[in-house]
Amino acid sequence: MKRILKTAGYLLSMHLLGLLIFTIFRLVQYVALNSMILPDDSASAPSHFTAFIRGIWFDNVIACYIMILPLAVLMISACIGFYWKKLYKAASIWFCVLYGIAFMASAANIPYFQYFFKNINSSIFGWFGYTATTAGMIFEETSYLIYILLYFVMTALFVFFAIKIRKYFEKSIEAEASDEKKIKPILLKVVLTSVLAAACVFGIRGRTGYNPIKISEAYYCNDSFLNQLGISPMFNLLTSAMDDMRKENKEIDLISYDEAIPYARHWFGLEGETDSLKVLHRHIMAQGEVKKKNVVIILMESMSLNFMKASGNDEGLTPVLDSLFDNSLSFPHFYSAGIHTNQGMTATLYSFPAIMQRNLMKGTVTPKRDGIATVLKQYGYHNIFFMTHEAQYDNMNAFFRTNGYDDIYSQETYPKDSVVNSFGVPDHFLFNYALPVIDKNAKTGKPFMATILTISNHPPYIIPSWFKAKSSEPEKQIVEYADYCIGDFLKQAKTKDWYDNTIFVIQADHGKLVGRADSELPQSYNHIPLIIFGSGVEPQQYQGLGMQVDVMPTLLGLLNMSYDYDGFGVNLLETHRDKVFYSADNYVVGRDSSQFYIYAPAMQKSFCYKYGADGKPVEAQFDDSFKQLQRHTFSMTQTAEWMQQQMKGR
Repeated sequence: MKRILKTAGYLLSMHLLGLLIFTIFRLVQYVALNSMILPDDSASAPSHFTAFIRGIWFDNVIACYIMILPLAVLMISACIGFYWKKLYKAASIWFCVLYGIAFMASAANIPYFQYFFKNINSSIFGWFGYTATTAGMIFEETSYLIYILLYFVMTALFVFFAIKIRKYFEKSIEAEASDEKKIKPILLKVVLTSVLAAACVFGIRGRTGYNPIKISEAYYCNDSFLNQLGISPMFNLLTSAMDDMRKENKEIDLISYDEAIPYARHWFGLEGETDSLKVLHRHIMAQGEVKKKNVVIILMESMSLNFMKASGNDEGLTPVLDSLFDNSLSFPHFYSAGIHTNQGMTATLYSFPAIMQRNLMKGTVTPKRDGIATVLKQYGYHNIFFMTHEAQYDNMNAFFRTNGYDDIYSQETYPKDSVVNSFGVPDHFLFNYALPVIDKNAKTGKPFMATILTISNHPPYIIPSWFKAKSSEPEKQIVEYADYCIGDFLKQAKTKDWYDNTIFVIQADHGKLVGRADSELPQSYNHIPLIIFGSGVEPQQYQGLGMQVDVMPTLLGLLNMSYDYDGFGVNLLETHRDKVFYSADNYVVGRDSSQFYIYAPAMQKSFCYKYGADGKPVEAQFDDSFKQLQRHTFSMTQTAEWMQQQMKGR
C-alpha cells in the first residue's frame, strides 16, 4: 500500500510544482504592471490577494488537465502492482512538455497584457501567418527579452525539480516491499485511485455549480487589472480558441461592408470621414441642466406584450402592467433585439443589436462596451445589478463589472434556502432583497441606477404556494405572479424617500410564443412592452416603432445628459423611427408600420408579410417595399457585425 501512496505523492508533488511556477509568473505580472491597478482611494479598495487565490483556482484547471493522463496510467498500474521506471520517466516528460507550453502562455501574457490590457487569446494565432514580422516584433523589442529569459529560467527550474522529484520517488518506491496480493489492499488502492481521479475531474470542472468554471468567476471587484490577473493565460487562450470554433461566432455575410456601413451612417445622419473602429460614433449634446434622477430598470423575463391588454388580451393576466401602460410613457409598437436574455440586456443597456444567435456578452476576452451604466458613472452614479441566478451565467459578472456596474448581487449572495431551481431565487425574493440594498445606496446621497433582472416567467415555473392565481394553466399563472411581484415592489418603493426622484423603466428582455404561431418567427417572441414613468416623465402613448437599442438614448434624453455614443438607437421622443430590425437565432427580421420581412441566411430564403384589415399578417410577394426593408435590415446587422469584429481585434 505504501508504494501506491508514494505514487500519489509523486503526482501531487508535480501538481504543486506546476501551480507554484504559475503563481510566480502571476507575481511577476503583478509587480511589472502594478501601475495599471486603480489607486486605493477608499476603505472599500479590493484585496489584491484575492486575485492570486482566484488565479490558483484557474491554474488548477489547467494543471488538472495536464494531470489526468499520468494519474490514470500510474495509479491504474499501481493498482495491479506494476511500478515500471519508464512509466514515471514518460510521465515526467509529459509534465515537462505540457507545462512548458503552458508557461509559454504565462510568460507571453505579461507583455501582451501590457500592450492590450487584456489576457492573451486566440487573436495571436492570426500572427502566425506573418512569421518573419512576428519574430521581428518579439526579438527586436528589447523589453520583451526579459520575459523570454523568464520563460526559459522558469521552465528550466521546473524541469530540474521535476527530475529531482521523479528520482526521489523512484528510489522511495523501490525501497518499499512489494504490494500484498490480498483483496483488502487492492480495494483500498482502487478507492484511492477513484478518489484522486474524481478530484482531478472536479478540478477540471472547477466548481460545483450549474455550469463549469468560466472566466466570469475571476471577476470580484471593479478593478479590471485585478480581475484579469486571476485568469490563467493558458485557460484564456484555450477557451478563446474554442469560442472561435463555435458556429454562432462565425462572421455573417448578409451584404458587403462597403454597402452596409455607408447606408447605416446615412440613416443616422452621419456624413464625412469616419474612424473605421467606430463607424457610428457621434456626440449627443443635451441642452440645459442635467437631471440627476435615480434610475430603476426592471427587465422582465419573457414578458411578451401579447400577455397584456395593450395587445388585445382580455384575460386580465397583468393588471399592474396594464395600469402602468395606460398611465405612463408607453410604447405599444416596441420590439426586442433577439430572443435571448443576453441579447435583450446588451441592446437595452448598451444599445448594441443582436447578431443572430451570438451571445455578445460572452467571450474569453470580456467585451468592453459603452452604455447607460458607463455614462451614468461619469455623472457620479452608483450602479447596481440584481439577478436571480449564478453570477457567471452568460458571463454576467465579468461583463457588468467591466462595463459600468459597481455592485453585483446574484445567487451566490442570497441565502441557500431561498434558491428554488437552477435559475436561483424567485421574483418576490429578488425584489424584497433589492429594496433595502437600494435604500442603503440612496442614503449615501449619490444618485444610483438599479437594474433588476427577473426570471420567473421562464421554465421551470415555480409559483409560491401562497400566491393564488386566477388562471388554471401554469404558463399563465406565472405571468400573473410576475405581474404581482412588480406591483408589490412598486407599492413598497412608493414609501421610500428616493421614489419621487426616480425614473422607472419596465421592459422585457424578450417575448415568448403566446397563442398560435402567425409566421415563421411568431411576432410574440419579439413584441414586448416598454413602460417609463416617474419623476418628470410625462405620460403618453408613443405610437411609432421602437426597439431595445432606443432605450439608452431615450432614457439619457430624459436625464438631459450629453455623452459620446456608438450605438444603434435614437431618442424616440425626438426622432421618429420608421423601421426596426432584430434577430432570432436563424433569422434576421425587419419591419415597418405595414409589413415585416424575415430572412433565413442558412436557407437564403425570404418570407414576406403585410398586415391585413384585421391586423393579422398575410403572406405577400417580395416587391420594392420589401427590398427597402431588406436593405435596412441587412445593412444595420452587417454594420453591427463589422463593429463586433473590430472589437475582437480581427
